Amino acid sequence: MIKLKYRLSGCLLYALRKLKLKKTFVSAVILAAGSGSRMQSDITKQWIMLDGKPVFVHSLLAFQNCGKVKEIILCVRREELALYDGVAERYGISKLKAVIAGGPTRSDSAFRGFKKISDKSTHVAVHDAARCLVTPEMITKVLRQALTFGAAVACCKSTDTVKICDSNGFVSSTPERSSVFLAQTPQIFETEIYRASAYTAIKESLVVTDDSGMAENAGFAVKAVDCGKENLKITEPVDLIFAEAILDMRKKQSENDKKSAQK
Repeated sequence: MIKLKYRLSGCLLYALRKLKLKKTFVSAVILAAGSGSRMQSDITKQWIMLDGKPVFVHSLLAFQNCGKVKEIILCVRREELALYDGVAERYGISKLKAVIAGGPTRSDSAFRGFKKISDKSTHVAVHDAARCLVTPEMITKVLRQALTFGAAVACCKSTDTVKICDSNGFVSSTPERSSVFLAQTPQIFETEIYRASAYTAIKESLVVTDDSGMAENAGFAVKAVDCGKENLKITEPVDLIFAEAILDMRKKQSENDKKSAQK
């Protein structure tokens, strides 16, 4: 009887989530306004070529190919705005609604992008363009949790022991590894949760390094969603080597899957 009760409860939750998913209008705000100084490159990292396409285009295509995403706002460096002319047509990004100048900080850029989203928006996904190995499946995985809990963040479980250090570099504590997650993007929120969190942060002059931090500060629960290590961020030159290897692995896997399907 108890098992049946849990099964019915699970089926009802699944049905409600599926119904909610059908009514969802996801706006994606993709951030490409950083300087990328650690890349030690003559061009900003957004424009570095990776498998024949600029880094930021890989991120755009992932959201373009995610069915529940209805629009994309791209935030870029003001001095590079002209470089983005024709990008949507060149790479088939039909969901690209606007390309705007970002602000002096990441949170400023995200909020500027947020102010451009549609009035129809039920959820907003904020994503760093430098996390160019994100997939439509990862986006959907995070979205499903945001539908249930209101806010969700892509993460990676830490496989290393983490040390918390003081300002002098001495270890002050060692948290339990099983509870440590490394934050990634996308981070997806009910639109009104994001709005409330952003305005609370502005009112309190809060400085955060990611959007889930704003939601946590405003008192909202945020669900961590393990998206694995492939969802890496292009930050340093070595990251391009890892990214190329992952893309090559995905291509081989896709080819193997096609061969298996033909047998």
